[in-house]
This record gives sequence, C-alpha cells and structure tokens, in this order.
Amino acid sequence: MQKNRLEAFSDGVFAIIITIMVLELKAPHGDSINDLVPLIPTFLSYLLSFLYLAIYWNNHHHLLQITKGVNGAILWANVNLLFWLTLIPFVTAWSGQNHFTSMPVAAYGIILFLASIAYYVLVRVIIAHEGGQSSVAKALGKDVKGRISSGIYALAIILSFFTPKISLSLYALVALIWIVPDTRIEKIKN
Repeated sequence: MQKNRLEAFSDGVFAIIITIMVLELKAPHGDSINDLVPLIPTFLSYLLSFLYLAIYWNNHHHLLQITKGVNGAILWANVNLLFWLTLIPFVTAWSGQNHFTSMPVAAYGIILFLASIAYYVLVRVIIAHEGGQSSVAKALGKDVKGRISSGIYALAIILSFFTPKISLSLYALVALIWIVPDTRIEKIKN
C-alpha cells in the first residue's frame, strides 16, 4: 500500500487542528493595547501548542519520508496519533482561558504524553512492518529522546498539581528539545 494517501490525510488533519486552534483567539472588544493584556495567557497557550503541532508535523513528515509503505496497522497507528493531536485545541483553550491553573495544565500534559506514546507506537508499527534493518529502525533505534520526553511529560503532569508554571516550563523544554526535525532521520536520508 502506498503512503501518499496517509500523508495527504495527515496533512489535512494538521491544517484543520491549527485552524480550529486559531479560532479560539478572540479579538478584544476594545481598541486599546491594554485590551490585549487579558489575552496574553490564551496567546501563550496558543503559541506553545502551535509550536507542538509544527514539531509533530515536521517529525511526522520526516518519518514518512523514510517509510517505504504502509499497511492497515500503520494506518490505525497514525489515526491514533491524530486523535490525540486533535485534542490539543481543547486543552490549549482550557489552559489559556483559565490562566494555567492546575487541572487544565495537567490535562494539557496528559494529551502531550498520550500523543508522544501514540507517536512511539506509530514508529514501532512501521518498524514491525518494514523490519529491524529498515531505515526507520536504523534512524530511531531505541528512541531515547522520545522516552525522555515522555518521562518529562509524566513528571510535569504530577507537578502541575503543585506548581503549574514549572509544568509549563517543562512542556516548553520538551518543545525546545524537538524544535529541530529529528536529526537521526536527516542522517539516514542523506
């Protein structure tokens, strides 16, 4: 089975997620710069989430570039990833509108954690389909970077009930770790 339909569908879902998210940014009713101040938490939440979606899109794109083909299991693993990513607009809005209180920040982290697990599953399903000597297997290996990220999410979820700002900092740290598309895949492509 060819992968072009999977790529097209996934790209469309990413575009819709970002569109939904930006629609949550409501313009203020006033015309003063001060009218924007209450929107700062919502904007910061949007900014972090946009960055995460860009990271997932970039890494998904790179992953599929070295994937030879897909099967039904890969399609379902991909849909699982997209499901968790479609929840990002909800937790983004909830976190921003509630000025990053504990429960919304924990929910944000839970979605990020589950999306990271879903990405890991997608990679493992691709490797199972293509074999242990495939480009994906060679590039990602044991995926230490992914496992560390999931661990940071788990820690941040727990900390969100005590210090949500530290949790947000940890979410931002993971985003910074992944801001450059996976260099392990770049090395395989060249």
